[in-house]
Order: sequence, then structure tokens, then C-alpha cells
Amino acid sequence: MTAILNPPPVRAELQQPGALAINGLNKAYRIDGKPLPVLQDIDLQVLPGEFVSIVGTSGCGKSSLLRLIVGLEREYDGQILLDGEPVRGTRLDCGIVFQDHRLFPWKTVAQNVALALKNQRLAPREKAERVAEHLALVGLSGFEQAYPHQLSGGMAQRAAIARALITQPKVLLLDEPFGALDALTRVRLQGELQRIWTQQRSTMIMVTHDVEEALYLGDRVIVMEPRPGRIRHEVRVDLPHPRERNAPRLQKLREELLAELTGT
Repeated sequence: MTAILNPPPVRAELQQPGALAINGLNKAYRIDGKPLPVLQDIDLQVLPGEFVSIVGTSGCGKSSLLRLIVGLEREYDGQILLDGEPVRGTRLDCGIVFQDHRLFPWKTVAQNVALALKNQRLAPREKAERVAEHLALVGLSGFEQAYPHQLSGGMAQRAAIARALITQPKVLLLDEPFGALDALTRVRLQGELQRIWTQQRSTMIMVTHDVEEALYLGDRVIVMEPRPGRIRHEVRVDLPHPRERNAPRLQKLREELLAELTGT
């Protein structure tokens, strides 16, 4: 990993809990001994409590960017700061939800969610209370003893979100969290995620291919382009939460985003 030379000063608000600053980020993989650039000159600042959506075609490095932010990969050039401190490996205050729920099939919903607290020094009663609280938050009260195969896809993904939130992360990353769900379930969970975010006010960064989803949830939408992945455009969604899906402003922004993505 190489730090950038003479990094820019970190703004005060980017040193507060849940603030993310990415400066001059470059990432490459080695394929057959040759470097393959996947991210180039990424500069992105996310304020505490902000919801940022990231869209772009397949192969533009969206998921790679999330993996770097959460600390799953360490080899890169540039700077990634959380609360003004460099990100070095995974940490409890930065959670991630993937497209597949990744629940352990032999454990109950409550046991799967409680796994995130395994290394925390909490009394068993406090752990149980926190599990119950977060299952209620995602609308899964009453399903504590159910197993993943007894849940619908949407319910399993809610459990995954509860597991990610139970450590009370400053930043929650969402990598196509609803991509494998049917359209109706997806719409419902978008509303649930908006409700959770307005209650928790964790900083959230979501990767999605769904332009309407990006606009409905995000305060900002970042458009990336591929080969190598870089930020091409940014749209600010100047609408309060909760939002109406048929709001004229959202429809106008949707047309703008689609034109940007398709080049029309």
C-alpha cells in the first residue's frame, strides 16, 4: 500500500464519527503477471449520516471500492480515512451487506445475528436484548428461532441487515443488497432501509444497478465508468426523506442519470 504524497488536509467534518474521505485512490489486480487497473484517481468525501448511492456498468469497480473501504483488501495506492484515521483491515465500526445474505443454514436467525457480537465484551443478557432490538428494527420479531431455509429471500436479507447493524457501525456498506430479490420485495425493502436509515442515521454507501433505487435512497448518486473504474458524474438529490417514488424531481433526475449512463 502506498500513501499519496502531500495528502490534502482533512476537513473538520470528515473527522467526525461516520465520515469517510477517499483521496487519490488507485487499485490494480495482477493478471498473468501484468497489472490490471480497476480503480483510478478516486476522490470521494462522505459526510457523517449521509446516504450515498453508487451506480455504473458492470466492471467499473463499484464492489472493489466497497471492499477497500471495509478493509477486506489492503493493496492500493492513495488514502482511505474513516473519522480522519487510515483504514487498516476490517473493523467493527464499518459493516457490509452483500447481495446474498450469507446466513449460516444450521443456525437460527437470532444465532446468526448474534454472531456479529461474538468478540464483544457484553453480558449474555445484553447480547440477547440487542439481538431482539435489531430483529424488531428490521421487522423480524417472532422469527428468532426460524432457520434461514424457513425465510423468504427478503426476510433473510433483513436478517443480514440486522447482523450488520447490531455492532452499531459508523458506516454501513451495501453491495447490491436487493439485487437477487423479486421486484415487489425489492420495493418493500427499499422502504424498510430508508426507515432504518432515518432512525439510525448511520453513514450508508450503497452499490446498485437500479437507478430508481439509487435516487430513492441516496442523498447523492455517484456515477462510475469502467476500464479503469473512475468517478464520472455526481447527482445531488435535493429532496427530504421519506420520499415519494413518483415525485417529479425524482423522475427528472432519473432521466438525467439514464442519459449519463447510456450516453444519450
